[in-house]
Amino acid sequence: MKIFKILTLILCFTGFSLSAQSISENALGLRLGDSDGFGAEISYQTALTSSTRLEFDLGWRDSRNYDAFKLAVVHQWVRPIEGDFNWYYGLGGGLGSVDFVRKEDRDYNDGLFIFAAGNIGIEYNFNIPLLLSLDFRPEIGVAGYDEFSDNFDFDIALGIRYQF
Repeated sequence: MKIFKILTLILCFTGFSLSAQSISENALGLRLGDSDGFGAEISYQTALTSSTRLEFDLGWRDSRNYDAFKLAVVHQWVRPIEGDFNWYYGLGGGLGSVDFVRKEDRDYNDGLFIFAAGNIGIEYNFNIPLLLSLDFRPEIGVAGYDEFSDNFDFDIALGIRYQF
């Protein structure tokens, strides 16, 4: 019964914080950050409601040490601050694959990894179809290849997206 009361209060306060804000139907661009060595990611956002959206990020890396890709999906709730500024938070996860280049003095293992992610950030919506964001996405490995699944990563990134 106590859990039911707490959940009811959370839903009420979430409802009161909603406003008549408008987020773009779609946004496509780049998310530039650390991302556990993946660097830039192609980023796509699609609106679910007037205050929620899904974000899909695809990062890949082709280097002398390893070839890899990582796909992240985050459900975000967007809240207005003032003017064209919004803040957002979300939960999600993803998967990836890494293929290490073999070296004679060391043995590397290839593998698939799965991770969970949180997300919090701030964004500015320009009068032109441009959206700039700065976000923090902590990621924790859930399963898979040990090098990626046994760590906790603090991913900070700048997002530049075209809205349509």
